[in-house]
Amino acid sequence: MRKETRLAHHPRAKLPKGNESLVEPVYRSVKFRFGDIASSLTPEARGEGYEYTRDANPTTRQLEQLTAELQGRDDAVCVSTGMASAWLAALGNLGAGDRVVCFLESYRPIRVMVRQRLSRLGIDHVLLSVHDLEGMEKVFSADDTRCLIFEAPTNPMVQVPDLRAITTLARAHDVVTILDNTFGGLHNHGQFDIDYYIHSLTKYASGHGDVMGGVVIADRERLRDLKPLATNMGATLDPGAAFLILRGLRTYALRYRRHSESALTVAEFLSGHPRVERVCYPGLADDPGHRLASEQMDGYGGVLSFDLKGDGQQAWRFIDALQLFATVSSIGSTESLVAPVKLYFAGDLSEEECRRAGIRENTVRLAVGLEDTGDLIADLEQAFSAAFQ
Repeated sequence: MRKETRLAHHPRAKLPKGNESLVEPVYRSVKFRFGDIASSLTPEARGEGYEYTRDANPTTRQLEQLTAELQGRDDAVCVSTGMASAWLAALGNLGAGDRVVCFLESYRPIRVMVRQRLSRLGIDHVLLSVHDLEGMEKVFSADDTRCLIFEAPTNPMVQVPDLRAITTLARAHDVVTILDNTFGGLHNHGQFDIDYYIHSLTKYASGHGDVMGGVVIADRERLRDLKPLATNMGATLDPGAAFLILRGLRTYALRYRRHSESALTVAEFLSGHPRVERVCYPGLADDPGHRLASEQMDGYGGVLSFDLKGDGQQAWRFIDALQLFATVSSIGSTESLVAPVKLYFAGDLSEEECRRAGIRENTVRLAVGLEDTGDLIADLEQAFSAAFQ
């Protein structure tokens, strides 16, 4: 074989029988082949084989199987980002003339998808409060209401929906439920009658802020029609990204527990601080969502929001003075993050909608990382001093 040919056809290292890598390899190949055409047409090959990575890939498939098991469902479809998972679940269940219900307290890009993008496809929407069960009953009973897309807990104000009550209402009226479970995590909420779970794997699953991904998780029957749509959309998760997320998931349980414990410590500090007016974190015993969160979740997550006793300018000065908290809108990383809530998460809301959602000029969101909590509290304390000089 000449050198030019060898460069296109590399020799392959083969492991002896019984010799296996402890960590599964990354299947970077776009294309896969069979020994002959007949072999590629067997039921096993058509059902479980691989041809082209946009359709399926062994590394990505491993991630799908793991996330589905963690969430307590049969199957999953991995895609390139968390928002791609939201779009996939929505488009797989909605068509022109349908109505989707969304909550005012939802993640801003989800609201934008529902209010500005889906409307161009002839899909109507209703925006309710996450706590408005009476309003849900009324809207769900309408013939054109097809789907509910929502979060638990909500972003950015960490409100806790009553999942049992909401899913019971939805099931009674044949409304499909899509839960963005990113804040809750892959280990939470699997006990509820949810049709589709979506996650931004960029956050707690990856845990290191260096890779993006998303997933739709459901029973196999529901995903049967969704998988071809994912392939046709081309929202494929790169196998290298899938491998990094798989690596991150090895420490997921430890990290989520630490995020939750540290966030509670920070929330307790803030709730007793003279410069703080209100703290929103379901781990606090006096939080309105504490009882529900305690019943529904294992751990309260690493995100909290609070209002300073000051105006928006003081809130910005406080944020700018922080040294360990980076001003970024993500969550779930090793480092702690901070964001001005109204600026980052409420640009599409009117003043009245902000009031209803509990968002104020002086509201700050923290995503607590894995640092020592003593250092984080010291950083918050010096920032208070700087903001209120």
